Amino acid sequence: MIRKLTRVAAIVGALACTAVSSIGAAQMAAAQPDVVGHVYVNDNTAGMNTVAGLARHADGTLSLLPGSPYAIGGAGTGSVTGSQGAIQLSSDGRYLLAVDAGSNQISVAGIQPDGSLQPVEGTPVASGGATPVSIAVYGNLVYVANGGAGDSNYTGFRLNDGGQLQPIDDSTFPLPDDAVPGDLVFNRDGTRLIGARVGPDAGPSYIDSFVVGADGRLTAAPGSPYPSQGVGPLGSEFRPTSASQLYVTIAHDGPGNGSVSALNVGADGTLTPISAEPTRNDQSGTCWIEISHDGRFLYAVNTGTPSISSYAIAADGTLTFMSNTSFKSAEGLRPFDARLDLSGKYLYVVGAGSAMVSVFAVDGGSLTEMANSPMPLPDGATPFGIVVN
Repeated sequence: MIRKLTRVAAIVGALACTAVSSIGAAQMAAAQPDVVGHVYVNDNTAGMNTVAGLARHADGTLSLLPGSPYAIGGAGTGSVTGSQGAIQLSSDGRYLLAVDAGSNQISVAGIQPDGSLQPVEGTPVASGGATPVSIAVYGNLVYVANGGAGDSNYTGFRLNDGGQLQPIDDSTFPLPDDAVPGDLVFNRDGTRLIGARVGPDAGPSYIDSFVVGADGRLTAAPGSPYPSQGVGPLGSEFRPTSASQLYVTIAHDGPGNGSVSALNVGADGTLTPISAEPTRNDQSGTCWIEISHDGRFLYAVNTGTPSISSYAIAADGTLTFMSNTSFKSAEGLRPFDARLDLSGKYLYVVGAGSAMVSVFAVDGGSLTEMANSPMPLPDGATPFGIVVN
């Protein structure tokens, strides 16, 4: 992940980035009645950062919105950056929040009725540290993971009704330089916050756990940070149907050793394994995670292979590996963050190496890449982070 974000590049080894494809006018989205929502990607462009906006059609296909990509203020790095949650929606769906990893800022943009973006007055704002890489949102509470050496931390903000971010006094929790945070996530009721520390490459690796106070400040759980079940915990997500069941990808345990940890998070933030060992998938660089809205299936994106591993989730939170689905255009793709649409029928995956978005049809634990996938993003994008509304 840049700062030492180059360390996260080790997740996928020496995969080369391919050239970004241009998008013709034929792919621009017209005002079509079958547009059911939108997909947004943090382009992480050098200089002025942009967000790509894509129209999402009823059949799951994508087309570029007119005016996209949208300048949001701040600056990207212009280099491939590994993290989960680099772009998020506000809880009410009115605003888009994106990290500007190249300028140590966070940008907020209002989502217009046609899906276009309008930067909010007063943003971007300083992220409270260096090289922000991940954002967590619950209600009007926002936390950002800063991963830059010398100023790595978690810092809190409040998002007001106008879309302005206001820092929370005394909310910053400092991290060691070799922590290399990869993801930051709230549970479903906003009472607990989890941060995954990717680095250093050879371990040891840790997971931060916090109880969130009514004032928005964090209290570290007894024993936090907790040793990870494997080297390189990166993507993390709570089960949508549980406030206590947490899943974390293990990215750095070596070729063919990709896996996912299942953990229980107690009321005081204490982490305990649900299973004695993480559940393997025999893939490489298991980095990113998404869980079906009904909490029955988990999809883990393997950047090194590249593929997506499907798991079934039992009532007690244990995982059972089901299958691996390869990307049909894998060369140089470097698949990263992934998000389901609201129906749960389509999974969208951002490709950081080739600047594309891949689309999979979802049937329980079975995935099928769609015929017109992947969809190219605008020139200059080195994308990370994806959201769907």
